[in-house]
Formats: sequence, C-alpha cells, structure tokens
Amino acid sequence: MGLTMMTPPIKPPPIRFRFAPKKCLQAVQWMLAKVNEPLDFHTILKTAYFADKRMLNKNWRPIFGATYRAMNYGPVPVEVYEMLKCEPYYLSELDLDDYPWERKGYRVNLTDTDRLNEILNPKGLSKADMRFIQEEFERSRWMNFDQRTKETHQNDWIRGIQRPDSRMAYEDMIDDDHPHREEMIEDLASIGTRIVF
Repeated sequence: MGLTMMTPPIKPPPIRFRFAPKKCLQAVQWMLAKVNEPLDFHTILKTAYFADKRMLNKNWRPIFGATYRAMNYGPVPVEVYEMLKCEPYYLSELDLDDYPWERKGYRVNLTDTDRLNEILNPKGLSKADMRFIQEEFERSRWMNFDQRTKETHQNDWIRGIQRPDSRMAYEDMIDDDHPHREEMIEDLASIGTRIVF
C-alpha cells in the first residue's frame, strides 16, 4: 500500500497596494485646515488607519494603500508618517518643492493658507473617501491618546506585532466575519498593486 502525499493548499500572496501620496497630501491638508491649528501625528495616523480599514471592508479597497507597521502605540501607515515628517521621497511625484505644512516635534501645522477653499474641497478624493476620512477624523480627534491606542490594538495589530518585521497585513484588516472575506483576499492579492487610487 503506497503512501499518498497531501499537498497543502496554495496560499495567495500577501495583499499589497501602491501608496497614493496625492490622496494623503489632500487628506492631511484637509484635516489641518478643518481644525485650523497644529495636529499631532497620532491623530492623523490613526485617522488614516481607521479610514483605510473601513474603506477596505466596505468597498474592497483602502483609500491610501499605505504599508502598515504594528508599533507600540498602534498601527502606523509608514508612508503617511514619512510625509508628516516632511521626508522628501514623495515631493517629485507631488510636483512640490516642499510640503504645505511645517513640522514641530510630533505636530504639524498648515503653512499653505491661501487656498483654504480648495483644500477644504479636495478634488482627488472621492465622496466615499471623504466621508470615511471626515467621520474617522472626528472619531480620532475626540479620543485621547490612550483611547486611540486601545482602539487600534485589535487582531490585525496583534498579528502584525507577532511578525519579525512588525508588518501588518491587509488580510488581517478584513473583518473575520466579512461575508466575502476569502473572495476579497484572493482578488486583492492578485490585483492589489495594479489598483489606481
């Protein structure tokens, strides 16, 4: 009697997206213009995370497509963090010489105040994008630091913290009870990097 070898099912590759710096720029400017005062990194980063996760579960795509790392105080969208720190990586793609905000420690302040009407009505963000950004910004803004941190220490963050590189997976951001979870993972794993935000 011969032994039959069972091959494990083929696992789809991880879901990856191309980051959308123009959407990030418009969203951060909108947040800064909305409050008309400096904002801390934590509020902005958690707004991006909440909005991306909600959009992913509702419309099968995130808003920004950032790379998320599980850090001590919750998920950090790496590229958004780099832009807040005024790193020059995205300036050429944005056709800018500098960011329209100024960094002071871990807070940013809008410096481009001549175009407030345009900033408050961004054209590069869809209605669905803006709805989730607005709602999640309000939620994030009225939480204190500890509340935001606790709210973001969910299963997707826990699984990310357990990886050697602390990278969070979009697969883990999809709700476990989502009725189309497996289909979403399969579709997004195959087309994620080709989606244009």
